[in-house]
Amino acid sequence: MSADKALRIFSIGFFGYGLIEIMFRGYTHWSMLLTGGACMLTLSYFDLAYKNAPLLLKAIGGSVIITIFEFSVGTIVNLLFHMNVWDYSLLPFNLLGQICLPFSILWFFICLILLVISKLLYHINRYQQL
Repeated sequence: MSADKALRIFSIGFFGYGLIEIMFRGYTHWSMLLTGGACMLTLSYFDLAYKNAPLLLKAIGGSVIITIFEFSVGTIVNLLFHMNVWDYSLLPFNLLGQICLPFSILWFFICLILLVISKLLYHINRYQQL
């Protein structure tokens, strides 16, 4: 993947996740913008590496990837630096208030949607280049 394409994919995650947070929470945090970009880029590489894997399996993998990012970033910004960006401690099946099963399930459905959109865009672009 070219650096230009990687930057575009990172930017989509950066701005897209920030927009989603603002729509649903009314605000976002700079750490979430960076995390959204990093997740989107990682998901893109994951999709390329496992391009022949079933869609549902890739969505599960994507959910795991996002959950790992969320736990890692949460541990740093919330537990280490006490920025209080989010707290899932009141939600069921949470780990240190940084990740929880309901959001991991949400990440699965978001990944599923992103994978379908990505596949459609790939086919549209492939046929336009002929």
